[in-house]
Amino acid sequence: YLLDKSDKYDSRDVEKLQQDDKWVENYLIWRHDVVDDTLKMIDESFQWRKEYTVNDLSESVLPKWLFEIGALFLHGYDKEGYKLFWFKVKHHTRDPKQQLDKKKLVAFWLEHYAKRDHGKPLTVVFDMAETGISHIDLDFVRFIVNCFTDYYPNFLTKIVIFEMPWIMNAAFKIVKGWLGPDAISMLKFTNKSDIQEYISGEYLPPHMGGTDSFKYSYPPLVDDDFQTPLCENGPITNEDEHESKEELDADTKETGELNEAQNPNQKKMNSIEHISKSEETDKTEVKPKNAKKALTTFKGPLLHISPAEELYFGSKETGEKKCLIVLTNVTKNVVAFKVRTTAPEKYRVKPSNSSCEPGTSLDIIVSLHGGFSASLQDRFLIMAAEMDQSSGAGAPELTQFWKDVPRTKVMEHRLRCHVIESSKPSSLTLKDNAFNVPAKTNEDLHIQLTRLLQINKRLDEQMNRCLWFQQLSVVLSLLSVTVSAFCFYLAYAQRS
Repeated sequence: YLLDKSDKYDSRDVEKLQQDDKWVENYLIWRHDVVDDTLKMIDESFQWRKEYTVNDLSESVLPKWLFEIGALFLHGYDKEGYKLFWFKVKHHTRDPKQQLDKKKLVAFWLEHYAKRDHGKPLTVVFDMAETGISHIDLDFVRFIVNCFTDYYPNFLTKIVIFEMPWIMNAAFKIVKGWLGPDAISMLKFTNKSDIQEYISGEYLPPHMGGTDSFKYSYPPLVDDDFQTPLCENGPITNEDEHESKEELDADTKETGELNEAQNPNQKKMNSIEHISKSEETDKTEVKPKNAKKALTTFKGPLLHISPAEELYFGSKETGEKKCLIVLTNVTKNVVAFKVRTTAPEKYRVKPSNSSCEPGTSLDIIVSLHGGFSASLQDRFLIMAAEMDQSSGAGAPELTQFWKDVPRTKVMEHRLRCHVIESSKPSSLTLKDNAFNVPAKTNEDLHIQLTRLLQINKRLDEQMNRCLWFQQLSVVLSLLSVTVSAFCFYLAYAQRS
């Protein structure tokens, strides 16, 4: 293939194929280890990649309005932990003049995610609510299907189709003809009553029966690749130098007391906060009381991170300057972590480089320096890796650990900033004067929702017990009837 078609391939793809065993393996898996079929797929996908200049696709080469309409974006995770790739079909209209740009947008998102998460599979969600005949574009759908079946190997876990109108049934019969048997088995037709079999409510919008208030906006991209330089932490300013340990302890204490009063039945979190004025100074351990949980949690292999995707800061008018990130170690080993930011001049992260004991939670306070305000372009990156039990957790040991740990063993998760103007969302936001004002409506709703979920859990448990007793009663009744019938039979036999 290379000798015959070298001019039809991008040399960067050829080089990557020769060096990346995982990429080759994915092609083989997708073609069931049939070498000829695998070579044919590589040949077709490489020619397609060069035709669409996939390696050079960026925001600057695509029309800005394509990003702004929000027809395609990455957000949230399914119940198996796979990233969700959303297609809002109602925002798509058939237009031959725009077709190429729209196809390149799909390729941009897929390539963007494949590079960032090293080819980890996606779950595709076709949200077909409020759609009709005008939104049917079989050519575009076929392109999307081909991306997963022919161009991106082993990249698809399932296709969740939400509320497909009956008028589109005929069109989807055609689509099924394009899909192979493997891809057809991945189709999941859902509605509001059963979509939570695949995606939990925290990542579903209200019209799907979920509680996710996320609304796509541009700029910035929902998930970026951190081309902006990342720094460990913000500089130590005079304001930081004068911030005493007693003040921070008071903040932590007030936070715990406030949330304990709001959630009296919730278990206390075992958290240890390492406060560092710099990476080399000694750390002071603080055990804050029960910190309020976010409604969304990213469930990674090493750490569960709350909130899952956004840190909420207020504008200069609202005055919200602090956010809380909660890390929970779900492994049996110590997990080292780092928090990096694209705007180190704005933020102080405490702690920004530390470790978390097995089975415990740890609070990270992200605060804005005086005079600065949060921006939608600001990003945070949380890096985590397991440490050996014999390794120490001091600053020198952590520094050496991060130098030695292989890149493949590092878990990464990104958070973006969200700026609110008036109302306070249900997230881990700490407002400087929040302890002196009454709780707001969203806070009350959050408490009520938590209580309702607890009540619902108890009712489920009671219902399960009732069902168990009912089944036991039926079995005993059947057994009793059987024994009685057998006794009557014996009595009748003796008389005979």
